[in-house]
Amino acid sequence: MKKYDIGIDLGGTKVLCAIVEKESHKVLFEVKKKTKKEKGNKKIIQKLFEALDELFDISNIKKEDIESISIAAAGQINRKEGILLNGCNSGVKDLNLKEIFEEKYNIKTNLFNDVEAASIAELMLGAGVDNKNILCIFIGTGIGSSIVIDRKIYHGSTGCAGEIGHTIIDKNGRACACGGFGCLEAYASRSAIEARIQGLVKKGKKTIITELNDKQNISTKHIKTALDAHDEVTMMCVGEAIEYLSCAIASALNFLNPDLVILGGGLIQGIDEFYLKTVKLTKTKALPLAVEHVEFKKALLGDYSGVVGAVLAKDYYNVK
Repeated sequence: MKKYDIGIDLGGTKVLCAIVEKESHKVLFEVKKKTKKEKGNKKIIQKLFEALDELFDISNIKKEDIESISIAAAGQINRKEGILLNGCNSGVKDLNLKEIFEEKYNIKTNLFNDVEAASIAELMLGAGVDNKNILCIFIGTGIGSSIVIDRKIYHGSTGCAGEIGHTIIDKNGRACACGGFGCLEAYASRSAIEARIQGLVKKGKKTIITELNDKQNISTKHIKTALDAHDEVTMMCVGEAIEYLSCAIASALNFLNPDLVILGGGLIQGIDEFYLKTVKLTKTKALPLAVEHVEFKKALLGDYSGVVGAVLAKDYYNVK
């Protein structure tokens, strides 16, 4: 019996590949690579191959001992065919990851949405093990979510249910990576905060962020450091993001009435203030009956939610 699976988390700014022990679901080896500047099908595939080849090199585990490769990708997917239809933040369109990986590595490959996979990980091993109806929201480069009803992921008629990041909060609003305007993701994600800070800097506003990031991308760590220093520009931009995010979550509570909301992703895991203020404001904005019994929890699996969740998703759906 084969003892290992490979989980791959393909996000908007990084690729994380890991070898996961089947019985314990423990991550044994991992390789992480940034993809911020790499966009489009060809460059993303190249980055994925680099990471996976390196993983095999450092682990000394033979391909014959790997049962499957399970990919958790940010964006809209065709689960059956294993196609990443549209990765807004990675610039990927109509990329058949299943076919490409099976051809190169001769290992059975599956594809899942990244937040779907993370939700399954939290449902089976993390913050949601004791709950039935759950809303999972992950705030990072973008904003993704997943709906769990009676411990089953709800996909919707075409498989894209839960796209809270593309809830339109301003019909004449900011451009979003999806091609639309006024989406929540364009106001409350890390990339939205980054864009807002950069816009204010261009207008002459002073912020210590410019000293911290050395003209590189503004990371969650940069944002946290600036918040800890009470940087006015950062505090304002983060405060705006929390306002928009709490409105969206409150609306989702009113609509879905879950018993648990799990919040995860870089901003939640990296900045306690962001998590606490979001929860506090959400509770003031939702209908009283919607928040009367709802719990809020942080995701427990952290960076491994995607890779472990992708592996768990295979068993969750009984994929052969």
